[in-house]
Amino acid sequence: MKILIRQILFLSFLVIFAFPVVNAQNPDSLLLKDYDPESVYNIPKTHITCAEYPVIDVHSHDYAANEEEIDQWVRNMDAAGIEKSILLTKATGRKFDSIVKKYSEYPDRFDIWCGIDYSDYKTDDWPESAIEELERCHAMGAEGVGELGDKGLGLFYCKPPAYGMHLDDERMKPLLQKCAELGMPVNIHVADPYWMYLPMDARNDGLMNAWEWKIDTTKENILLHNELVQTLENAVRENPNTTFIACHFANCSHDLRILGELLKKYPNLYADISARYAETATIPRFTNAFYRKYSDRLLYGTDMGTGSSMYETTFRILESADEHFYPDRFSYHWPLYGLDLPNHVLKKIYHTNAMKVLDLDE
Repeated sequence: MKILIRQILFLSFLVIFAFPVVNAQNPDSLLLKDYDPESVYNIPKTHITCAEYPVIDVHSHDYAANEEEIDQWVRNMDAAGIEKSILLTKATGRKFDSIVKKYSEYPDRFDIWCGIDYSDYKTDDWPESAIEELERCHAMGAEGVGELGDKGLGLFYCKPPAYGMHLDDERMKPLLQKCAELGMPVNIHVADPYWMYLPMDARNDGLMNAWEWKIDTTKENILLHNELVQTLENAVRENPNTTFIACHFANCSHDLRILGELLKKYPNLYADISARYAETATIPRFTNAFYRKYSDRLLYGTDMGTGSSMYETTFRILESADEHFYPDRFSYHWPLYGLDLPNHVLKKIYHTNAMKVLDLDE
């Protein structure tokens, strides 16, 4: 009996004292992918459900799968103060037509932009055939073009891809000039955030996000970050009558001065802030100064779905002075901070600048 009691007491000791030790996490065993910090600072937390001014979201996509999801999206937009969303479809032909039809119940809430048809881009008939399709999409209601994309191997977001052809290729110039004639702004994604180009090691402070989106810089004929930004500058310079929107801060979040120099030189260039909130809200003072300096050239965008919490996260970052918070939607391991932008800057970014780009009256 005494032996049995000792065994029971020993097992109880293990359960009470040893079990937590077994399950404790420490830096030697915790995997980076499992690191999920929560701020313990007892400081103000701002909950902003509706933007300070009416908003035009210049960077969204065809997220809704059916009529019911479109209806819910519109309700979410209403609650958040989103006046209009621009859907960058990247599509041409029947695909584009089907998207136009899909959102036809809400013509004032969604602008449907088309892509560029790269079919046969290596033949002599191109770009004439692509211009013909561009004009057809414009007649169908396309107010702009996008999102074009180039991460180093060539223009590829619109299908089929045009690998080896970049935005500043001579073959693209007639298309970009036609966009100017038709009054169609061009939304272009060049490169990716700089962390995706750095070594995937312990010194990369954006490692977890960078690992998912890393760029294979060893591929043959790939353009690197600075070379891709140069293709953007070349195209903007050579097509002064075409309005360009460099989405995601032209992927220069790591050094906004690169984008700032382009904005100073080229009045036909704008930048949208979509999907780069995490990259810029970690350096709030520098980012705040950048927004103030270039407030006439920045456009609100999301590129992160249709949910109410998504909109609220963007408003919290732009409008509040909150500190050291971790929104669920970003996979970086750094805290974010509110930018506390003044109202005159917010109004331009949310609405005024987009009205100018879209050539609409206030």
